[in-house]
Amino acid sequence: MEKFIIKDLKSNTEKLDEILDIPNSFDMLKKNTTIGGRKASMYFINGFCNEDLLEKVQQFFAGIKEEEMPDNPVDFSNALIPILEVEMFDQEYDVITMTLSGVLCLVIEGYDKAFLIDAREYPARNVQEPEKYKVLRGSRDGFVETIVCNTALIRRRIRSPKYKCEILRAGTSSRTDIAICYMDDRVDKKLLSRIKKQLNNIKTDALPMNQESLSECLHKGHWFNPFPKFRYTERPDTVAAEILEGNIVILVDNSPSAMILPSSVFDIIEEADDYYFPPITGTYLRLARAAITVLSLLLTPLFLLYANNPTMLPDWLMFTKLDPQYVPIFWQLLILELAIDGLKIAAINTPSTLNTPLSLIAAIIIGEFAVNTGWFAEQTMLYMAVVAIANFTHENYELAYSIKFLRLISLVLVQLFNIWGFIIGILITILTIALNKTIAQTSYIYPLIPFDFKKFMLRFFRVSINKRK
Repeated sequence: MEKFIIKDLKSNTEKLDEILDIPNSFDMLKKNTTIGGRKASMYFINGFCNEDLLEKVQQFFAGIKEEEMPDNPVDFSNALIPILEVEMFDQEYDVITMTLSGVLCLVIEGYDKAFLIDAREYPARNVQEPEKYKVLRGSRDGFVETIVCNTALIRRRIRSPKYKCEILRAGTSSRTDIAICYMDDRVDKKLLSRIKKQLNNIKTDALPMNQESLSECLHKGHWFNPFPKFRYTERPDTVAAEILEGNIVILVDNSPSAMILPSSVFDIIEEADDYYFPPITGTYLRLARAAITVLSLLLTPLFLLYANNPTMLPDWLMFTKLDPQYVPIFWQLLILELAIDGLKIAAINTPSTLNTPLSLIAAIIIGEFAVNTGWFAEQTMLYMAVVAIANFTHENYELAYSIKFLRLISLVLVQLFNIWGFIIGILITILTIALNKTIAQTSYIYPLIPFDFKKFMLRFFRVSINKRK
């Protein structure tokens, strides 16, 4: 393969000036200098390089005498570059990609290698508690948009030489940095090899939506399957724990969350807070979360079934019997399902200072008048409110919407086929979850299928760390 960087500085700078479009690129800077009597050029992105460090490097280079210049680039890098993080490349892809990543590119007359000096200082927010992943007890640091900072947060928690962090790139135009993290002695080597191969073979122009774009490249599943195949978190302690369990974690530059794989439905429901409390409290939280998830799936279809068949109500539930309504219960439930999503979207797009007034308007004014005017029954409003709150008992949005779609299917089936529709809805729900596969092609509901009693109990009952060993 023909070298991109040769010993002729003029040829090197002409090629770099053309590719990087130096005359027209506002943020791409070029500085010509002299190092040890030899002409040199530096390329860097304005705003990415630490100006103080860059100034010190230039001062150091200015003090190098001509007789101190070695004949080969390796000796120059080892002896005369006062920064530890230095790489040398001579191919176009490596040189251009590293330069566009914010690394200082140095080319010197007489050397057939470009020196890529890592003097980056990315614009980034401070490490802080993630807004979505509130911590009841435990560390309050969270991932940020800088991949180097995120890998450091993991390394701080895992100080084992068996912990590996490899850097790959994807996207023809974006050339996005991707870090794959794992424990070398615990990870599934076949799955790791397959994931690496898939990452290296990604044929896409860019990853505009970061992890979602990457997940679609890694898992080409059916568009109608809403169940999440990856678990996302912004908590470094959760990521460290998953890596130590033998899972694979993928970090994408510019994204403040980590992808954990493989992930089953039990992994997605589980939360880190379960381990920050005594075993009995952690067990209660798990069981409560599982019960509420099932409740959010079955509550409104059951309500619709009894509303359409009041004779099926047992005597002790007769107080829930509805009077005739102007709007059928089925349409009430569908309208409220849509209204809740509309309220969520409105809350996201509403300034934080107005979130409370918006909630009050939605809860008091709209809810009260909707009942008084006869559009909705009080029971309908109550049950949909319970369902809406239940969706926030676990942190995964994809799982919440998966349950929502199954709930809507059950509602339609109950309306069409009555009790048989409810039974068919339950069967569809069970089959949809049971027939799912993780990205490792294992059962989505393991250890239920295939059944492993000990591991199944551990999914619901939190035991002390000593008993887990």
